[in-house]
Amino acid sequence: MRDRPQTGGRRPRGAAAGFTLIEAALATVIVGVGILAMVDAQQAFIRSNNWSSHAASGTYLANELREIIRPLPRHDPTVGISLEDPGGGGGAVISGWGLNAGETVLADFDDVDDFDGMSFAFDGSAGAGDGDLPGPVNAFREVIPELTADGDVVFANGASIPMSGWRQTVIVEKVDPFDTSIVLDNAYEEPAAGDFDGFTVDEFPLRVTVIVTYQAPGSLEPDEVARVIWIKP
Repeated sequence: MRDRPQTGGRRPRGAAAGFTLIEAALATVIVGVGILAMVDAQQAFIRSNNWSSHAASGTYLANELREIIRPLPRHDPTVGISLEDPGGGGGAVISGWGLNAGETVLADFDDVDDFDGMSFAFDGSAGAGDGDLPGPVNAFREVIPELTADGDVVFANGASIPMSGWRQTVIVEKVDPFDTSIVLDNAYEEPAAGDFDGFTVDEFPLRVTVIVTYQAPGSLEPDEVARVIWIKP
């Protein structure tokens, strides 16, 4: 008796096996989703790594400037600060706060209030009176150069280029000696009352804030990366 041919959708023995169109489409979707997930994970890692690198650089720059300012006296050791009455009923104004005559470069800064409002950045080519100086700077008051990935200094026209995109900004504020969260006017003084001798205009502690920002190439606004605050008693 002859065998009947096999039926029921089975492939004949020896026929080539392969994917159906639906199976191929599903495999393509699964592989595509996996690749997209890997690409997205890699981009997230790169962003996280860049931010970590920037945060480390920003903290370093903030602390370098802090090392310059921290050992200095609050006010100029020669001129000091005082109150003057310009007349006209406008009240007393502060004299001696900020840069004094002859203080034009960072090497001349000899007290904490000299740094108030100053910024140190790659584009800081203006004079000190304009609130901008070349930078960023290190604890030796030197401009920090831009480095390649191999650690070599970047030069242009025979001169090294400062770290581009980075800016160190300093804010110096007079604060209440009993509550350093309260900011006082630079010309403020505390009069004596009863057994309290009061405070003259130059006897108040100072709160120093160093803000480090970074503006990436093509960015419209800089991002704050680090902020260091301390009290100069």
